[in-house]
Amino acid sequence: MIGKYAMYTFDFGYRLFVRIRDDEVTGIGAQLAYYLLLSFFPFLIFLVTLVGYVDLSITEMLRLARQVVPGAAMDMVEGILSEVTKGSSALLSIGMIATLWTASRGINAVIKGLNKAYDVEENRKFWQIRLVSLLSTLVLGIVLLVSVILLVFGTWIGDQIDRLLHYPPGFQSVWGPLQYSIPLVVLIAVFTALYWIAPNRQVRIREALPGAIFATVGWLVTSLLFSFYVNNFGNFTKTYGSLGGVIILLTWLYLSSIIIIVGGEVNATLKAGKSHVRPGRKTTERGV
Repeated sequence: MIGKYAMYTFDFGYRLFVRIRDDEVTGIGAQLAYYLLLSFFPFLIFLVTLVGYVDLSITEMLRLARQVVPGAAMDMVEGILSEVTKGSSALLSIGMIATLWTASRGINAVIKGLNKAYDVEENRKFWQIRLVSLLSTLVLGIVLLVSVILLVFGTWIGDQIDRLLHYPPGFQSVWGPLQYSIPLVVLIAVFTALYWIAPNRQVRIREALPGAIFATVGWLVTSLLFSFYVNNFGNFTKTYGSLGGVIILLTWLYLSSIIIIVGGEVNATLKAGKSHVRPGRKTTERGV
């Protein structure tokens, strides 16, 4: 039984590797990383302005981000944030519009990558693709914002709920794990929806779930390992000088983009079964 499972794992890994190579995942990941970089700072402008409206400090948020994002990149981000906070409230709407537009272009790159993974061509109308991109971007942004707020201000939120419920026994012991597990579950749900809606073919929700779990866990593990490497071994400032923070941030976004695309390849590999031969001609109809 163990040998059979090992053979299946090796076979699946080989087929996944071939698909990643043939579908130019690294190239599509670079395209996605470019749009993520363009939308990253407008999103920060929007986020900081929004936090200012609700009178919350971003110190804890930055401290939490340092656990995932490399320190040199965070130094650059904090410097930009200090300049942004001096701007006007008009940055809220400008930041939101810029974030939606540039990030939706990134979702277009994801759609392109998923269509390649499933060997289908895109034949949906322009407005359909744009609508899927904008809605996916909006939902993903809201979920990420809620998840960050829950992680950063989870203790305060728990205290308020505990007070409203008149301090039920055992609430804090339950809320502690929930404030960290809920964002993970929500992130898995968002990736599942992305892998379900984005490709130009019918995908069942249960077929989209394995890639979503891979993308969530893979992104967290990759981010933590890359952050540990940069903070302890990598010295990008000696190589790139003042651009070191930018290079680190771009590399982190690039790795994150590849993980997202590979999640779709995982689903496509499982969908294809044990076949090593891919069709020579792509299908064009959704639902094939």
